[in-house]
Amino acid sequence: MKRDIDMLKGNLAGNIILFSIPLVFSNLLQIIFNIADIAVVGKFVDSIALGSVGSTSMMTVLFTGLVIGIASGMNVMTAQSIGAERPDVTEETVSSSFTLSLFVGFLVLAAAELAGPEILALLHTKEELVPGALLYIRIYFLGLPALAVYNFGNAVFSAGGDTKKPLLFLSVSGTINVILNLIFVLVLHRSVDGVAMASVIAQYLSAILVITALLRSEKSFRLVPALRLPDLKLSRKILAIGFPAGLQNAVFLLSSLFIQSGVNSFSADMVAGCAAAYNADAITFETITAFYIACSSFVGQNYGAGNIKRISKSYHLCLLYSTLTSLVLGILFVTLGRHFLALFTNEPAVISEGMRRLTIMGAFYFISPAMDCTISASRGIGKSAVPTVIVVMGSCIFRIIWIYTVFRAVGTPESLFAVFPVSWVLTGIAEVIYYRRSFRMLLAE
Repeated sequence: MKRDIDMLKGNLAGNIILFSIPLVFSNLLQIIFNIADIAVVGKFVDSIALGSVGSTSMMTVLFTGLVIGIASGMNVMTAQSIGAERPDVTEETVSSSFTLSLFVGFLVLAAAELAGPEILALLHTKEELVPGALLYIRIYFLGLPALAVYNFGNAVFSAGGDTKKPLLFLSVSGTINVILNLIFVLVLHRSVDGVAMASVIAQYLSAILVITALLRSEKSFRLVPALRLPDLKLSRKILAIGFPAGLQNAVFLLSSLFIQSGVNSFSADMVAGCAAAYNADAITFETITAFYIACSSFVGQNYGAGNIKRISKSYHLCLLYSTLTSLVLGILFVTLGRHFLALFTNEPAVISEGMRRLTIMGAFYFISPAMDCTISASRGIGKSAVPTVIVVMGSCIFRIIWIYTVFRAVGTPESLFAVFPVSWVLTGIAEVIYYRRSFRMLLAE
């Protein structure tokens, strides 16, 4: 029985769904690493531990976003070489990508360890939360090289149409993470350091599993066990797509750091409530990210094969699926938000403050795919720099201006959180205009 999804032939609507479903679960399991940390310390330690871990959420996403962004370049280049039926190029792409993932992982680890205390200070993290937050990131960031390697493997498997193996690997490592969280906290009586160690162990386990599978694979995208330097030409192409994607993730979080600073200006209950509510954002965005990966993979393979009509259809189907999914999730989180937040805290005041963020965000989740799915389509056809510039302007510069104008004038949490849907609308419009222009130029070639 054929296990890989054929992106070049067959029913696109069904194939995208079959491709994306395992990715949905894979992405959700990946964020369990952090959500499990927050849930365990919130339920079984205290609100200080919850606030300590929660106050690092933006920072952890900032640095993990860099390595995940680079992996998107690996996904596109691998997909294009598979679509062009160039097994020699595919092999070299995978080999170079593996070496790059290790280099990037250790480079970002060094940057994160050095910059961590300064970022906590920049965020105006409350004094009582700083010791726990600093301890958490010192340990948690040790898993960045493993995270980079896992996302390399996930990108390669996804480019080849196999999204089931990454799901299996994360099912194993995610389960181990939750079990270790409970052991460290309930049995060994550790706090934020225990949940951080559990995450690191699980991340290295997932990296080992994905590399072992690539070494044993018989597909064109297998990893050949050979020590060699990466191909410079291919590496430049990978970074030309992946670095702007990583930069985009960093830009998102740069503006989010300013937003977190605004959150930190309110009460400790608001900080803890937003830390809990942020998990609804993570679940929603990681779920619909599956369709963005599908978009770049399907568009990339069909671009490599010269199937222009399937490029357009792939994009529009992925946009439709991600919009509908985010709409449904938004409705669920708004209506069941208090029950969801109760998973992370027992304190009614924290839940009430968390609902102030969750209500605004959940009502407008469905707007964001117009921006993110369109960016994925642009990257699939090799356009990455301009979409990143648009994101910098719409989701960073604009948000910072909003904080220093609208939020400073109004001063309420609602005026702070409203920046998200407004920036999604403006950036989404610009991204769609650019993609349509690029696609028309592709048709004219």
